[in-house]
Amino acid sequence: MMVRQRKTVTHKSINNETSSSSGSSESSFGSKTFKFLSVWKTGVGFVCFLIAVYISTLGYLETRVNTPFDDDKVVKDSGLAVPDRYWGTYRPGVYMGLKSREPRSPVFGLMWYELAAAAQKGIRHWCDQNDNLATYGWLRHDGVTFGEQLISDPPHNITTSFIKTPGGEHGGQWTARINVTTRGNANVPFVLIWYAALDEALGPAAPLSRLWYEDGAILGHTPQLHNFRVSLVPHKGKLLHKSFSEAHAPGLHLLKEKFYALLKVERHSTFGRLAVLGTDDELSDKEKDINFVPIQMLVETPFVLDVVYTNEDLPTPPLKGEEYSKALKVHQKSFDEEFEEKFKLTEKGYPPPDVGAGRAALAGLVGGVGYFFGAGRVRSQYTREPVPYWRAPLYTAVPSRSFFPRGFLWDEGFHGLLLGRWSPDIAMDIAAHWMDLINVEGWIPREQILGAEALARVPKEFVVQSNAAANPPMLLLQLAGLVRRQPSLFDSPGKHRAALDRMFSRLQAWYQWFQTTQKGEEPTSYRWRGREDDGLQLNPKTLTSGLDDYPRASHPSDIERHVDLRCWMYAAADAMATIADVLLRDSSKYEAVRDQLADEDLLNELHWSPHTQTYADYGLHSDGVRLVRQQPKQPGEATRVVRSVTVPPQPRLVTSAFGYVSLFPMLLKVLKPDSDKLGKILEDLDKPDLLWSPYGLRSLSKSSPLFMKRNTEHDPPYWRGQVWLNINYLALSALRHYSQTGPHAARASDLAARLRDNLVRNVLNEYKRTGYLYEQYSGEDGKGSGCKPFNGWTALIVLIMADDY
Repeated sequence: MMVRQRKTVTHKSINNETSSSSGSSESSFGSKTFKFLSVWKTGVGFVCFLIAVYISTLGYLETRVNTPFDDDKVVKDSGLAVPDRYWGTYRPGVYMGLKSREPRSPVFGLMWYELAAAAQKGIRHWCDQNDNLATYGWLRHDGVTFGEQLISDPPHNITTSFIKTPGGEHGGQWTARINVTTRGNANVPFVLIWYAALDEALGPAAPLSRLWYEDGAILGHTPQLHNFRVSLVPHKGKLLHKSFSEAHAPGLHLLKEKFYALLKVERHSTFGRLAVLGTDDELSDKEKDINFVPIQMLVETPFVLDVVYTNEDLPTPPLKGEEYSKALKVHQKSFDEEFEEKFKLTEKGYPPPDVGAGRAALAGLVGGVGYFFGAGRVRSQYTREPVPYWRAPLYTAVPSRSFFPRGFLWDEGFHGLLLGRWSPDIAMDIAAHWMDLINVEGWIPREQILGAEALARVPKEFVVQSNAAANPPMLLLQLAGLVRRQPSLFDSPGKHRAALDRMFSRLQAWYQWFQTTQKGEEPTSYRWRGREDDGLQLNPKTLTSGLDDYPRASHPSDIERHVDLRCWMYAAADAMATIADVLLRDSSKYEAVRDQLADEDLLNELHWSPHTQTYADYGLHSDGVRLVRQQPKQPGEATRVVRSVTVPPQPRLVTSAFGYVSLFPMLLKVLKPDSDKLGKILEDLDKPDLLWSPYGLRSLSKSSPLFMKRNTEHDPPYWRGQVWLNINYLALSALRHYSQTGPHAARASDLAARLRDNLVRNVLNEYKRTGYLYEQYSGEDGKGSGCKPFNGWTALIVLIMADDY
């Protein structure tokens, strides 16, 4: 019993031990499995977290390109809050057009055609070089209350003018006069069209806006203007026939096309068959409202028409007829006196025709100020497709009414130099609008294409703006120049000081964006982004520099160093220090950067060539490049011109491209007055086989391999030898600066006097010969080239005539 019992117990014990051992093993395995599963789940969760963070970061980065800068807007007052600039000729892309500074404004404009030549010449509306007008442009324009323009379309001259009468709560009233004469005062039938239209922005978002025709006038209503009336009042001459239409146009960019569609032929007792305006069948669609009211007038020249805009809250009668004629003479006299007071051209001995040309140059710039509203298209490395910028207004001058009727960032800095002398109020208002376009990154799109009318004038490849693309910070320099020149404008308290104070955080962000995104690989070096080698360009363009096809390193790479950008950053740091000082802000960090970039030893180490004794860019470069015609690889393919490289590129200074870029250490006054390098630059300036010409400084030396060479089969030279007024103005400003002191003062003074005379003589001669200011001028014969009229920075000829730098 005992033994059996013991055996039983022993058996149980063994079983228990076995069971216990097995359970322990299973428990250990389960524990390891649990730990593995826990680690795996944790790892998967962590990976998912990282993916979520990555995706959310990408989403955040994707939105930064079109996220506005987070601070108070610089433009505090707009629309009716700025009554003196509420109405204006703010449609610079048309020969004559008016609108208000409202995103939702009615627009008014002029079209015309010659009855006998309509099929050949077409209808004039947009400023277009292909119209081949003998001349057109503002002769006087104060930017506020008055303007006078001459349009020569042989055999007719059309003089347009306007006068604004402020008052009331809804923008005041204005009168525009259209005066048509024919060579020899012949009585010739001529067709004028005056129209009103509602901007696209006045669509569903503003259902209370409307237009219609009643009792011989255009009537309308908008929430801002309330009820208004536009009357057409013949002042002199015969009105032979009038017709009108109420219509729906698909957009402002298609008004002329819509006008064509409304014409129908009727029999006329005198002219046999006559095209007149008919009804618009599209209005049968209940979803389409009237947004376009054109009035066509067949007149006998000479003919004078007063277009009178009145508002219901102004009981005073508007200007018209002889009252308008008297007021026009008063405004003309006032403008001429103010022009002389500010620029003193008569006092300096210029004859009346030259003074008149100077007035027209200024008026062309002031009359080219427009008001735009819309959203551009932008992209960044984080966006799959271009995205819209935020909708915003822009009050800005345009470089050319015919070719560039939109805002350009670095152009506006040069425009502001002249506008700031004429009207600091306008210059500061423009700068404020530009600063409100800065995004959270500190980037400003360099080309502003806002609204359907502006977009219709731009080739598709230039519409989308990249946030990697810079543009010279000339607007910053212009603001600092205004502070130095007229410090009393920025006394406290004052509206301009308050505006500059609101700008400051944005200027800081813009400056820092340059310092962050445009740095080069070497300390204190900088590189323009955006150069792309497509194998078709003789030298890939650097559009961001503003100098487009000016020769850089032949093969774009990250090792490039651009001497002009380094000098721009010196000037930008100096400008920031100036603005910080006047606002009583800390300027030490800007002064430190300025002083570092002013170190000539560092500059020379990066950009000075001991061999050619010139400043130059650095990069992967070869002068052994040329354009060749490539034979088709497949039957039926067209031949194309491509770049051929006969000598492999090497990392080196681009010394063969001596030109504007080589001058930047002088142009932006980086060099000290006693610098021996400055002496060498001045010596080279005076050599006719390099940059000097009887018409101004060439953009590229005649000795350069790419002098006046095409960049592609279809891309003629642009900054490869032509004379440009903006850089010549910088040269004159620098020469005047260096003529004050130092061992090179006498030479700088002599060069400044001769360069000024060459520029003034040639620009004025070309204006008298052709009726236009041009984008650029030939260094060989002085003839204007590029687009016309170019009353952007070429209008700086006024400051050059006045010796005002």
